[in-house]
Amino acid sequence: MPLFAKGRIEVYLPDLPKSSYQNLLQALDEEFTYTFGGCTIIRGLEGSYLSNFGEKIQDRISLIYTDTPFSFQDNSDLLSNYTDEIRNAALEALEEEVVLIAVWQVYHSS
Repeated sequence: MPLFAKGRIEVYLPDLPKSSYQNLLQALDEEFTYTFGGCTIIRGLEGSYLSNFGEKIQDRISLIYTDTPFSFQDNSDLLSNYTDEIRNAALEALEEEVVLIAVWQVYHSS
């Protein structure tokens, strides 16, 4: 069975009870579902990071991800531009220093 390389987009968001965070997660859910056919949300992950002031911050995280129909290697510019737009929208909507978005190659069987 052949494998097909696709681009996976992962967005890591703080899991906070503020409406702006929940609204963004819902907006990404709709964006990924209607654009790529679906997504997965994993809530309640734990993590930590260093703030711009060098302080260790404990965080609860929600991860939302989707697999695109695009080849990662052939469409890296398209995926990069798309994730830049997502990051800019997230930073505008949230009170965060940084929003982590990862894109990597994942293999699907047919």
